[in-house]
Amino acid sequence: MTVKRYLVSMLLLLCMLLSACAPSQETAVVETGEETSEALTVDDISITDSELIYQDDDEDSIVTMYLTVRQGNETDNTNHTWEEVNAHSVYYYQEQGIDRYRVSGILQVGDENGPVMGMFGYGEFTPNCTVQIRGQTSTRSPQKSYKIEINKNEGYWREQRTISLNKHVYDAVRFRNKLSYDLLKTIPGAFSARTQFVHLYVKDETTGNTNAQFEDYGLYTQVEQINKTYLRNHGLDENGQLYKAIMFEFLRYEDVIMEKENPNYDQTAFEKVLEIKADDDHSKLIAMLTELNDYSIPIETTFDKYFDAENYFTWLAFQLLTGNRDTTSQNFYLYSPQNGNKWYFIPWDNDGAWSYLEDVNFNGESSGYRYDLGISNYWGSVLHQRVLKSNELREQLVQKVEELRTLLTKERVSEMVTTYSNITRQYLFVLPDQLYAPEDMATFESIIQTIPDEIDCNYQYFLTSLESPMPFFVADPEIMDGRIMFSWDSSYDFDNEELKYRFELSRDYTFTNTISVQEDLLVPQAFSDILAPGQYFYRVTVTNASGMTQTAMETYEGEDEIKRYGVRSFYVNPDGSIQVG
Repeated sequence: MTVKRYLVSMLLLLCMLLSACAPSQETAVVETGEETSEALTVDDISITDSELIYQDDDEDSIVTMYLTVRQGNETDNTNHTWEEVNAHSVYYYQEQGIDRYRVSGILQVGDENGPVMGMFGYGEFTPNCTVQIRGQTSTRSPQKSYKIEINKNEGYWREQRTISLNKHVYDAVRFRNKLSYDLLKTIPGAFSARTQFVHLYVKDETTGNTNAQFEDYGLYTQVEQINKTYLRNHGLDENGQLYKAIMFEFLRYEDVIMEKENPNYDQTAFEKVLEIKADDDHSKLIAMLTELNDYSIPIETTFDKYFDAENYFTWLAFQLLTGNRDTTSQNFYLYSPQNGNKWYFIPWDNDGAWSYLEDVNFNGESSGYRYDLGISNYWGSVLHQRVLKSNELREQLVQKVEELRTLLTKERVSEMVTTYSNITRQYLFVLPDQLYAPEDMATFESIIQTIPDEIDCNYQYFLTSLESPMPFFVADPEIMDGRIMFSWDSSYDFDNEELKYRFELSRDYTFTNTISVQEDLLVPQAFSDILAPGQYFYRVTVTNASGMTQTAMETYEGEDEIKRYGVRSFYVNPDGSIQVG
């Protein structure tokens, strides 16, 4: 839809609402002068990101921030030292059942010589923010990422009150997240977020030392927080629904996803699946999940009602081409305007993108196609699986992947990689970041050379996944009629080719000490004799008539720290019972 057509549609809708002259029927009509037509609704408009929000971005700039931290008070949980804030991972707080420690802070923006007049926080002597660590797995690292929340009535920095400073400790080049967001903001149909390289200095006064000096904390990437402020700044409906996926595979989740008025409603349990970031009326979410999980309703009908095709296929195609594998059940937001039914994907956390070739060349990953590459990676999600099973919808994805390939060219990515690596290089290999750099300088230089090839590499695996059988889950072994039964879900082939399974049972995870091999199985089931006590390993693969092979959706990592796909471990106990490892 063109901008002109969009504006005309919105004006027509606005006039109807203001004049209150619509006929009293379920669908209002608009007199166009030439013909009578149904009025557009919110769901008829493809909602897009704001282009203006990014117009002042300076992608290769570095903002210098100065953060003075002090102990606050018990009421707002800021009565802690800076050392205490940095001492624990998020898992400590979860085990203790307490909120993350915070401190009060004075945030100031300036240059390498100090805070600058006219910039945020200049001249402040009393706290204007609170600070805590942010992230999940990364909180175990010695270098922490931080969430800075500017106090109410203390203003905004770039129209934001929540400032997320990310160290990206597991990213060897420290710019993958920014690279993805800066590309996304130029792609029609995609939502992005503002990013900024930040050089952070911290002065610790929490021990009472008022003579403390600013300490260099190295390079961070500020990523715009996805919240109600984000919705407002990006021209979206801040009164709509916004959820962050935590472990969400589009199942119905009847035991946790329910209306807040339900006496069994437990927000803590709810937010282990989806974090609530805006309006807490869950009726629209429940309606979508109910219909999506009703297989009597064609997926084409459900998809058209609840999802925007341009947004969905753009989001999925981008994840596929950049190899952002950790997006099947997390690392995305779902947004829906309050007066519409449709849901939009907003990307979050692109650290895992652009890294396949690094994993193969430097981290011991096996090369070649596997189930977490291409569309097979999304097979475990109800929404994605149902979409992919539809020839019509799958073809739309193929077309969108081809379209994005013309935008995400190797030349464009190479230029951006050169720009960003020139920035991160000057920080990553001097203190303090040098002390914790994931790789040495030579490896860093080798890795950045591989990133521009990621698009073509992931595209080829996307094509391979279209021709391959889909992965499947394996059930736990169990004793049946004096034997051990192994079973698994059926695989699926888009061309409806015949599928045959291969089952292997071994004493070791390298399968050099094989006990049983059963081939050309047409039924997803295999048996073995009762085994002596000890540890065993098994794997199942499926092959279609064209010779394309797929593994089970399982992995096992042995002492050599190499991830083996399709492998499961189990133990036979001395009493003959089976325990899954």
